[in-house]
Amino acid sequence: MSEVIKRPEIRSVDFCVDENIWGHRLYDEQLPHLTVLEFLGVLGSNLDKPLRPHDSLGGAVKFKPQRQMRLRGLLFNNPYVESIAESKLADEEKWRQWFEKFDHGKTGNGDSASDVAYLRQSFTSFDDFSKAIELLRSSSFESRSNKRWSSKFVFPFGPDALYEDLQINAKGNMSNDRRFFARTGELLYLMLTRAKRGAELGDLLANRLFERSAPMNRLAHALQGTPQLPEEARLSGYLPEVSNPRFDQICEDWLAILSRDMPVYDALEHLIAITGLNMLLYFLERAKRVAGHDEPVEFVCEIVSKDGRKVRALSGDSYLANQGYPEKAIRAHIESIRSEKAWFDAAEVEFPDAERVTLLREAFQWPPADDKDDEGYSSRNPDDLVSKLVDLALPRHAQHVGKIHASWSRAIGLSSRRLSRRYRYAPNDRLLKSIVIAIVGDRMQFDEFLLEAKRRYGLVIGDAEGSRLVEAKSIDQAELSENRDNLEARLVGLGLVRRLSDSCSFVENPFAFEVEAAC
Repeated sequence: MSEVIKRPEIRSVDFCVDENIWGHRLYDEQLPHLTVLEFLGVLGSNLDKPLRPHDSLGGAVKFKPQRQMRLRGLLFNNPYVESIAESKLADEEKWRQWFEKFDHGKTGNGDSASDVAYLRQSFTSFDDFSKAIELLRSSSFESRSNKRWSSKFVFPFGPDALYEDLQINAKGNMSNDRRFFARTGELLYLMLTRAKRGAELGDLLANRLFERSAPMNRLAHALQGTPQLPEEARLSGYLPEVSNPRFDQICEDWLAILSRDMPVYDALEHLIAITGLNMLLYFLERAKRVAGHDEPVEFVCEIVSKDGRKVRALSGDSYLANQGYPEKAIRAHIESIRSEKAWFDAAEVEFPDAERVTLLREAFQWPPADDKDDEGYSSRNPDDLVSKLVDLALPRHAQHVGKIHASWSRAIGLSSRRLSRRYRYAPNDRLLKSIVIAIVGDRMQFDEFLLEAKRRYGLVIGDAEGSRLVEAKSIDQAELSENRDNLEARLVGLGLVRRLSDSCSFVENPFAFEVEAAC
């Protein structure tokens, strides 16, 4: 069992249960692409020591996330730029009208018309300015979503294109309300900081993703101007474990993908997918361990076909089983305090109930201290308090953390309801391609690839990986063999498998040639 870092007081919650198990915090609405964006913001603030621990902060790190109010305002709070560009007005009149309209939408955070006067000198014409807006906006994440404009994000083309999620009220006051940047990216940063090869990855990312002279970053800089930062540095979230094999696997996968012969911007798509898969595994692995289950997490995957009904049913059962582990972990974690030596030793002190209430407060930051105890929790029987905390923690868990398995598995293309009434694991082509790029250096025998996918990510596809299921008579070997053949045919169609004969196939990475770390 890995060493656990002492949890600091978390003032934004009434009690700490999810936080004790997974950290502060994993969040269902922060999907993998937002997690990676938040991670890059923390990294960009620590380029002098990328993915190195801050020894004086007890496992946390400090960072100053960029705000870039001008850039995001120009991209996502600027609906009239196209109509002005398409008009027959003279160039000078276009600029005049646009500055006037843009000033009406200012928030008072360095984004008034006078604050962006430099744009007139940065672009040779208003039409060029409009085309730059269109180019960056078209590359953004969720540009057509109904999210508030301050929660839309440009593609991370470089350091000037990175900024945090913000909520801005009618008076222009800014706050990070932790809905879309909920600290999950901060946890990813801490995970990679604690990986064995974290420093190596940090140097590689600093060299390849933070090049200010890259053309698209220069365009973002031309729009934004001087970066906008908060006055005070921020402390990152809390991650319980000092080490975990999953932290190392995320790091190894990032290093592998970044070594492939592809532009770093193309690699980001695969980094996001493989990060989402690994973070989902971290979530479920921690849940199973805390719930007292020692078996590895498995995803029984159907490779979608018209005749795969039995594999489909088994995959749906696998999905439901994994969906249930986090709730079991909540209950087990709270109730485990009754088995601790300190709980038994409390029987020997003068006021055992008071001692056990103190133990509860130290473990879960609950019940509240007397001056905040409106419900009179502190005067109740400690065993009743344990049961009460379970009753409080389960509904809170179900609101967001309990939805992570469902939302993240859909987001990365691992789960689907296609041809089925319920969700099951049915990986899509994009995820399969990312898995191939992460696992396969040049080429790998197909069956070896399946075994490695099972070892790294718990993917059960063929009869060899699903031998336990065959032995338990949950499914026939022939049906899993057909599922394996369906995957092979699908990867052939994607250009990722070459058949040399009926019994010999190789998975091939189309980006096999490794590049130098400093590229």
